[in-house]
Amino acid sequence: MQARSKIWLMLAAISISALGTGTLQAQSAMELSNDAKSTNAVLTVGLGQGQQRYSPLSTINTTTVKRLVPVWNYSFGDNRGQESQPLVYKGVMYVTTHDATHAIDTKTGRRIWSSKFEYPPETPRIVCCGIVNRGAALYDGILYRATLDAHVIALNMKDGTEIWRSQAIDFSDGYSMTMAPLIANGIVITGISGGEYGIRGFIDGWDPKTGAHLWRRYTVPAPGEKGSETWPGDTYKHGGAPTWITGTYDPDLDLVYWGVGNGGPWNAEFRKGDNLYIGSVLALRPKTGEIVWYYQFSPNDPYDYDGVNENIIADVEIDGKVRKVILHADRNGFLYVIDRTNGELLKANQYIKTLNWSDGVDMATGRPVDSALTKKMRETGEKIDVWPSAFGGKNWFPMSYSPKSGMVYANTLEMGMSYKPVEPKFTKATFYFGIDLAQLQFLFPEDGKTGYLRAIDPLSGKVKWEVGSEAANWGGTMVTGGDLVFTGTFTGQFKAYDSNTGEEVWSFQTGSGIIGQPMTWEEDGIQYISIASGIGGAYRNFIPVFGAKNTKLNALIGSIPEGGSIWTFALQ
Repeated sequence: MQARSKIWLMLAAISISALGTGTLQAQSAMELSNDAKSTNAVLTVGLGQGQQRYSPLSTINTTTVKRLVPVWNYSFGDNRGQESQPLVYKGVMYVTTHDATHAIDTKTGRRIWSSKFEYPPETPRIVCCGIVNRGAALYDGILYRATLDAHVIALNMKDGTEIWRSQAIDFSDGYSMTMAPLIANGIVITGISGGEYGIRGFIDGWDPKTGAHLWRRYTVPAPGEKGSETWPGDTYKHGGAPTWITGTYDPDLDLVYWGVGNGGPWNAEFRKGDNLYIGSVLALRPKTGEIVWYYQFSPNDPYDYDGVNENIIADVEIDGKVRKVILHADRNGFLYVIDRTNGELLKANQYIKTLNWSDGVDMATGRPVDSALTKKMRETGEKIDVWPSAFGGKNWFPMSYSPKSGMVYANTLEMGMSYKPVEPKFTKATFYFGIDLAQLQFLFPEDGKTGYLRAIDPLSGKVKWEVGSEAANWGGTMVTGGDLVFTGTFTGQFKAYDSNTGEEVWSFQTGSGIIGQPMTWEEDGIQYISIASGIGGAYRNFIPVFGAKNTKLNALIGSIPEGGSIWTFALQ
C-alpha cells in the first residue's frame, strides 16, 4: 500500500510538472478570453480581445457619477503625447509612454517600478504624427510593448527587467512602432508605422518566450504573390500599407482582424489599381499569418483614408438572424458591418455630416462609388476641396460598443482639405506624399464645430445624439453598464455622458489635453476609472501648419499645457 502511494505521488508530481508552464499559459489564455466579462482586471487594450471597450460595471452610473473624485495622480515626467490605455492585474497598473513602462500600485498611485529605455536621437524625425505609444500586452507573467525604433520588448511584470528585445526592421528606412502588441493563440503579434515614408507594410508574429520571429505577412504583395497584379511596375516597393493600430482576436474562430493603412504615395494615379491590401481589414491565422479573407474599404485610396481603425467584434441581429460581425468606422466616412467569418459586407453607411469624395458604397460589389469630384481629380489632377480630410471621419482614437444599447460611441471629425496631387519623388525616410503641400489646407465647418462625440446605430449609420466641440477630441471612448460614456477632451476635461441621451453628467479638468483611452476595473468592491492626460498627437502637430487660417482654433490648442500623467477616480 505504501509503495503504491509513493508511485501515485510520483505520477501525480510528473503530471503536475508536465502541465507546469502549459497550465499557466492556458490559464493566461483563458483570462485573456474572459477579459471582457471580468471586472477585477483589465488585461487587454480594448477591455477585451474584441475591443468593445464596454464594461458591465455599474456602481458608477448616471445617479452616482456626481460623487466621482480623483483618488490619485501619477506623473510620467514626460511632455510627449499620452495615448496609452492602462492595464490592471492583481493590484498593479501597467502603462506605457514613448520611452518608458510604469508599474503603479492601484490603491495608492505609488510607483512599483519604472523601466526606461533610449532610442537613437534621430528616431523622432521619422515619426509622422506624434511621439506616442498606445499600450502594452500581458501574457503569462510578461509585459510586451513596442518602441519607436521598431523593436518589440518583453519585460518581467514583477520587476520590469528586460527578458528579450527583438528588432522588427531598421527604423532608419522610415519605420516605427506605436501600437500595442496583440496576444492571439499564444503568439505576440505586432504591426508597423511609416506609411508616409514610402515603407512596405507588414504584420509580424513573435514567440512570446524567446522573441524569435515566427512569421511576416507583408501587406503589399511582391511580384508573384496574390494581389501583386494590383500594383503597377515596382510601385509595391514603397506602397505603404502600414499596420499601426492593434488588431482584434476572436478565439472561437481563431482569427485576428487587423486594419491596413494608406498607400504610398497619396497620389493614387501613380499606382493605378486597387493596390491590395491598402485601406483593408485582413483576417489572419495567428499561428502562421495566413490571410483567410480580406475586405478593402478604399481601393486605390488617394486621400490617406487609411483603414487601420479598430475592428470591434460583436454579435448583432440583422434581418432576424444573429450574425458574427466586426464593426469598423473608417476614416473614409463610412461605418461598416462585416461578417467576421467570411468577410461578407452586410452594411455600409455614412456616419458624418459632410462627405463628398464618394456617392456611397455599392453593396453588390462592396466598392465605394467615386463622386464626380473624385473622378475630376483623377482625370485632371486639379486642386479640389474634399471632405472628409486626411484626418478622416474618425481617426485612430477607438470607439466603444455597448451590447446593452446596441450603439457605438465615437469621437468623430468634421473637416475637409484642399488637395492637389503632384508627381511623387521617393527619398528614403522623408515624406512620400505626392501632393502639393503648399496647397494643402484643412477646411472647417461654418459653425466652427470640428468634432462630435456621437452615439451611432452601426446598422444604419444614424446618429442618436451628438455633442459638438470647437477643438476636435482625439481620445477614445468607453461605455459602461452604468449607462455612461467616458471620454476626454482635447482641452483637458475628462467627461461622462448619459449613454442614452448624450447629457453631460460629470466633468473633471486634468492638467493637460486628453488623447488617451479610458478604462475601468473593480477592486475590493470599489469601481475605479483611469485615463492618461498629456497633449500631443497628429491634430496638435498639423492644425497649426495646415489649418493656420483658423486663428481661434490655433489659439485654443496653443493654450493647452504639456505634461503627462495618469488620473484615477472613484466614488466619494
